[in-house]
Amino acid sequence: MALKTILVEDSETIRNNLIPTLAEMANVHVIAVAESESKAATAFDQHKQVWELAIVDLFLKEGSGLGVVRAQRSRLASQHVLVLTNYSTPEVRRRCLELGADGVFDKSTELEAFFDLCKIYGAPEPGAGER
Repeated sequence: MALKTILVEDSETIRNNLIPTLAEMANVHVIAVAESESKAATAFDQHKQVWELAIVDLFLKEGSGLGVVRAQRSRLASQHVLVLTNYSTPEVRRRCLELGADGVFDKSTELEAFFDLCKIYGAPEPGAGER
């Protein structure tokens, strides 16, 4: 079963390339897209118990990805937040992790590691489905 994902990314070009690549490489199904912090809040509210992965860019049309990450601090243990950004300085990484991100990846140099972690999140639990 595909990993139900909310993508918070303001670049249409990146979204158009990332969504099919996520589906193909990591069995990820994007159930909502948001271009701003406020639209992200709406998407998370609409999919509260359903989403399993959030992929968040830091620079948005309005607001910040940091605010999106912070807002998901009290999520379920089965829900994961990954930051995918072009601005992955050591300070930004530290801040994202402090706010509750499960990982921070650079769009230009760490895509393979990002996809690998998405695959891990989407893998069935050992013994799942067995009775």
